[in-house]
Amino acid sequence: MPPRKKFSGALICKILEQNGFVSVRQKGSHRVLQRQALGKTITVPVPMHKDLKPGTLASIIRQSQLDRLLFER
Repeated sequence: MPPRKKFSGALICKILEQNGFVSVRQKGSHRVLQRQALGKTITVPVPMHKDLKPGTLASIIRQSQLDRLLFER
């Protein structure tokens, strides 16, 4: 099994911002991004760590409601 790809908080924020999310605030090591979609606001907190755990990454992808393929390099 090949090693999993590493995603940092900064890289995730960059991907989200390229897809319409805007950084609204940061408290400590967590940045909060939001996007308006279909009359509702989607809010995604992103920990600004060097290497996100697989479960954290999966949660961010699910909350963002974006296609999983956007997060593959």
